[in-house]
Amino acid sequence: MSAEISPKDRFITVYGRNPVHEVLLDDDLHVDKVVIAEGARGSGIREIRQAARRRGVDVQEASAERVKKLAGNGRQDQGVFADVVAPRMLPLDVALEQQTMRTVLVLDGITTPANVGMILRSATAAGIDGIVVPRRGVASLDPLVVKASAGVAFRAPIVKAFTAAEAVAELKASGFHVVGLDASGDDDLFSAHLPEPVAFVLGSESDGLGPEVAALVDTWVSIPMAAGVESLNVSAAAAVVCFELVRRARL
Repeated sequence: MSAEISPKDRFITVYGRNPVHEVLLDDDLHVDKVVIAEGARGSGIREIRQAARRRGVDVQEASAERVKKLAGNGRQDQGVFADVVAPRMLPLDVALEQQTMRTVLVLDGITTPANVGMILRSATAAGIDGIVVPRRGVASLDPLVVKASAGVAFRAPIVKAFTAAEAVAELKASGFHVVGLDASGDDDLFSAHLPEPVAFVLGSESDGLGPEVAALVDTWVSIPMAAGVESLNVSAAAAVVCFELVRRARL
C-alpha cells in the first residue's frame, strides 16, 4: 500500500510579523493559511491581512496560546504565523517508497539555524536528492533557517524523520551505504569508494555524530586539510561533500 502524504507533511511554519508579510509578498510561494492571535493589533497586522486578501490566502484567528503552540516559538511569534507549502518536502517512508533518491544528507545534532539553512542551500544547488532534517536534535525549520538558506528552504528536497538514528537505520535497511565525516577518517573523501545509493551523515562541530548514528556508519572519510587547519564549519564541509558528489556524477 502506498504511503499517504498529508498536506501538513509539506508545510514550513513561518512566524513573526515581518517574515509572514515577506512570504505573502512573494507570489512564487504557496501560502496555505495565516493564523493571527485574537486581538492582535499594531504594526504589521494590517499589512498582513491586506497581503493575504490580495493573494486569496485564508486568514484564521486563534487564541494567543494556540498561536504560540502551533507556531512553535512562544517568544518570537508576535501573534501570527503562516503555513508555507514546501512542495518537495516528504516523510522518509514516502521518499524511500518512491525510490528516486540516490544521494542523501542526514543532519545529526546540528542546532545552529544558520548552518542548517546554508546546508539546505548548498545541497539543493548541488542537486542532492534528499536532505534529512530530523524533528529531534536539529534546528527546526524556522525563519532563521529560511533566511540563512536565502529562501531555498521552501524548495529544498527536505526529508522528514523523527531522529537521525532512526533515519539512518531506515536508509541502511533500504540499501544505502552510510558515510560519516571525521578528521581521522580512514579514507580521503576524494578517493574513497562510495557506492550508490549513498547517505552522508553530518554531525555537530563540537560533538560529531551521536553514538547511535556512528554505530551505523559503513565508511568514515575525511576532507584533506592543509596549513594545520583541523576542520571546517559543518555547512562548509557539507558543501564540499555535495559538490564532490556532483564531480563524481560527471565522471
